[in-house]
Amino acid sequence: MSTPIIEFSKVNKWYGNFHVLRDIDLSVARGERIVVCGPSGSGKSTLIRCINRLEEHQTGHLTVDGVELTDDVKSIESARRQVGMVFQQFNLFPHLTVLENLTLAPMWVGKVPKAEAEERAMQQLQRVRIAEQAHKYPLQLSGGQQQRVAIARALCLTPKIMLFDEPTSALDPEMVGEVLNVMVEMADQGITMICVTHEMGFARQVADRVIFMDQGQIVEQNTAAAFFDNPQNERTQDFLSKILAH
Repeated sequence: MSTPIIEFSKVNKWYGNFHVLRDIDLSVARGERIVVCGPSGSGKSTLIRCINRLEEHQTGHLTVDGVELTDDVKSIESARRQVGMVFQQFNLFPHLTVLENLTLAPMWVGKVPKAEAEERAMQQLQRVRIAEQAHKYPLQLSGGQQQRVAIARALCLTPKIMLFDEPTSALDPEMVGEVLNVMVEMADQGITMICVTHEMGFARQVADRVIFMDQGQIVEQNTAAAFFDNPQNERTQDFLSKILAH
């Protein structure tokens, strides 16, 4: 068995007195595709934001690609180099073109020469099928197009791990499909993916494993088929009955 690319061991986190992550144990294999679901406030976004240290865990151990995340700046930088993240909001710079949004980090953080950064950016824009919009500004694009640009931007740093935090929840319904299609294609290319989402059709199609969280705990986890067809825990059954009824 190869070493997990991400490993949580008895991880806890509090916001003041609110215990948001409770004794999280989770191992993620290289290339594994995981969907995390659960009610609002269950800790699922906090869980994935700990992986690139956007949130700090207080107790327990969290290792990303062999490096334990501590207060040490080097360990945080190491994790962030391996991890791309796509948020609910697109977080694109409105005053930069699509292409400039994609080349900014590789040039400044990765010290990649401009011509190489632009070539890499165009490759990723082609990957998310939006290369023809390279010289437009974000606000000239639809929400679905902006989110695809945000995915391409994360891919420009060639991460080993991609984290998605409800990437479709800010989109109009007709735009959800175009973003999910890009994510399905990415999943087929072997990158490790952890996705917080309510899109259960996507979970069934793509996930190697579905994790259900409630009240800061991992309540249930299983293969997608078993999770949807035969949920074991009462809380999981209740959650699925509500979300699948829509």
